[in-house]
Amino acid sequence: MREITLGHTPDADDAFMFYGIEAGKVKSPHFKIKHVIEDIETLNKHALNHELDVTAISAHAFAYLKDYTILRSGASFGFNYGPVVVSKKVLSLSQLKECTIAIPGKMTSANLLLNLVLGKFNEQEINFQLIPDAVLSDKVDAGLVIHETQITYYKSHLYKILDLGAWWHTETNGLPVPLGINVASIKSMTIEEIRRFNNLFKASILYGLKHTNAAVDYAMRYSRGQPKHVMTKFIKMYVNDITVDMGADGEKAIKKMFKMAQEKGILPLISQLNFA
Repeated sequence: MREITLGHTPDADDAFMFYGIEAGKVKSPHFKIKHVIEDIETLNKHALNHELDVTAISAHAFAYLKDYTILRSGASFGFNYGPVVVSKKVLSLSQLKECTIAIPGKMTSANLLLNLVLGKFNEQEINFQLIPDAVLSDKVDAGLVIHETQITYYKSHLYKILDLGAWWHTETNGLPVPLGINVASIKSMTIEEIRRFNNLFKASILYGLKHTNAAVDYAMRYSRGQPKHVMTKFIKMYVNDITVDMGADGEKAIKKMFKMAQEKGILPLISQLNFA
């Protein structure tokens, strides 16, 4: 049995996807999994250094990687929703361009999307969990929030200034917005091993979707104090049919994001995107 290192985030949607494996309901005779749990920007950096066999990353981060292929299962896409820019006061888009904005990481997809909208702006990199407090304490003028804070920011009396998922939906005529993907190393794993792992991961996601209540209960360990109904809503936003298999729309959306970024001079030309 082959031991592989697997990176994923301490977030409820990732935990939900791995519930089938962790509960022992979905098994593989091929792999022994060593979990590495870190925030998404840390996982992006691990991937840059080629430290993990399989890992979740921001879709944006793939532009900087070599010798990885994109798994078809486990991706997070928004459907007319996504990361949100929030502030203590109502701001116009032109005012936002002059603000200092907290971002959850330079390689996050949220940051790339915001660059597509604003161009260059004054950014301050802050751990995603600390961004709302940074806005509330006036350390920054606005904050780019991801994960469940996308749907709970109003509880902190913050205003939504820009919904990047809605912006993307309009710009691309309804394509899903690519946020998180999973990649596997073609240096440390064979194509057959990568496909076997993708099938295992897919089976775990399907098990969670068929046993939603139990899978959400398991994922609540990463609820960060939010009630179950909030976490259930968040999980259902980002674990769905396109998570099981991104299909043609998922591939098209990732390619579209990179093309837009290349045309604006934000990213270098990417020779090819590999999908397992």
